[in-house]
Amino acid sequence: MEFVAFERKLQGTGASRRLRNTGKVPGIVFGAGEPAMIELDHNALFFALKKEAFHSSVLSMQLNGKTEKVLLRDYQVHPWKQQILHIDFQRVDDTTKLRKKVPLHFSGEEESEAVKTDKCLVDHVTTEVEIECLAVQLPEFIAVDLSGMVKGKSLHASELVLPAGSKLVKHGSKDPVVVTVTEPKEEEIVVAAAPAADDKKGKKGKK
Repeated sequence: MEFVAFERKLQGTGASRRLRNTGKVPGIVFGAGEPAMIELDHNALFFALKKEAFHSSVLSMQLNGKTEKVLLRDYQVHPWKQQILHIDFQRVDDTTKLRKKVPLHFSGEEESEAVKTDKCLVDHVTTEVEIECLAVQLPEFIAVDLSGMVKGKSLHASELVLPAGSKLVKHGSKDPVVVTVTEPKEEEIVVAAAPAADDKKGKKGKK
C-alpha cells in the first residue's frame, strides 16, 4: 500500500493541537537514520487504518518526492471521538529483521469432517500470531486450512504453515491454541406435565 506524508516543521503540544484542528495528524518516522517529523491527512489515514494490509504489511511512504519503505508501529486514537491523534512508522530495508503480529485467514472448515459429518463447532481462539522475519518477507496474512479438522482436535500455533524465512515467536514454552473443535450441545426438550384429573374437575366446577 502507498500513502503520502508531508514534512512537519512545527513541534510541540500546541502545534500538534493546531495541526489536528486543520484535519491533519502529526506523526514520526524512526529507524535507519534521523527521525522525521511528518503530518498526514486525517480522513485518508482514518480509512487506511480500516484496511488489514495497512497494519500488517510493508508500506510505501512518499515524503518530499522520495519513496521509503515503512511499517506501522503505533497510533493513538481519541478516547471517544473518531479522531487519530498521532501515528508512528518505522523505516525498513532488505536487511531489517523484525517481529510483527500477522493476521490469520481461515478457510476450509465447512468441508472438514468435524463440521460436515460430525456437526461440530469450530472456534477461532486467536486471529493473529507474532512472527519474526525480514521486512521484505513479511506476509500480509497467514492462510490456515481447516479442512482437515476432526472432532476432538485442536490446532496449535506450532502447527501453522508459515511463509519461507519466517518463524513463530514463542513466549516461554507456551504453544497457544489457535482453533478448537467442540461437539454441539444437545438441546433439552422440556414437556409440560398434563394437569391432574382432580385439577380438571376443580376448574370445571368453577364458574
